Amino acid sequence: MRYQGRITSWKDDQGYGFITPNGGGGEIFAHIRAFDRRQGRPTGNEIVTYELSFDARRRARAIKVAFVAPQPAAAPGQGQGRLAPLFAIAFLGFVGLAVFVGRLPIAVLALYLLASLLSFFAYAFDKLAAQRQQWRTRESTLHLFALFGGWPGALAAQRLLRHKSAKASFQLGYWFTVLLNCAALGWLFSVPGQRGLHAVLTAL
Repeated sequence: MRYQGRITSWKDDQGYGFITPNGGGGEIFAHIRAFDRRQGRPTGNEIVTYELSFDARRRARAIKVAFVAPQPAAAPGQGQGRLAPLFAIAFLGFVGLAVFVGRLPIAVLALYLLASLLSFFAYAFDKLAAQRQQWRTRESTLHLFALFGGWPGALAAQRLLRHKSAKASFQLGYWFTVLLNCAALGWLFSVPGQRGLHAVLTAL
C-alpha cells in the first residue's frame, strides 16, 4: 500500500530526512537510498508517495519513495557550483606559476596539491559515511585540511559532491580557514620582497 506525504525536513549532507503523512501522524524516516535515483535528490518540501517498512526496533521508515511532481529545474544560481572547481584549479595554477618564476618554493605547490587531494577524498568518504549512517569525519578535521592548503580540493568536493555546501555554520568556518590560508600565502610572498610578486602578476 502506498501513502502520500510531504518532506518536511531534509539533511542532504547526511542523506536522510522525514516525511509528514497527509492527514497527520508522526514523521516517517526516509533515507536517500529509498528514492529513485532517476528522479534526482530531494531538497525538502516536496510531495511524495511511499511504502512503509519497519526496522528491527519496529520504527517506521519510508521505502520506494517517488515524487508526485517532477523535480524543478536547477536555479540559475546553482550554476555557480560548476565555477567553483574552475576557481580552485585557477588558484592552483597561480601557485604553480609563482613556483615557476621562483617566487615560491615547489614545496608550497606540493603541499597544496597533496592537501587538496586529501580534502577531496575526506569529503567523499564523509558523504558516503553519511549515506550509510556510519561513523562521520569531524568537521574540525575537514577544516584542518582546508587550513593547511586543502581548501581548493574542499571547494571542488563541496560543489561536485554536494556535500557540506548548504550548512551555514560549516561554510562560515570553511571560508575563515580559506582567509587564514590566503593570508599565510600572502605573507610568504612578502618575505623576500615585492619583485617576485610583481613578476607573477606581470606573467598573468
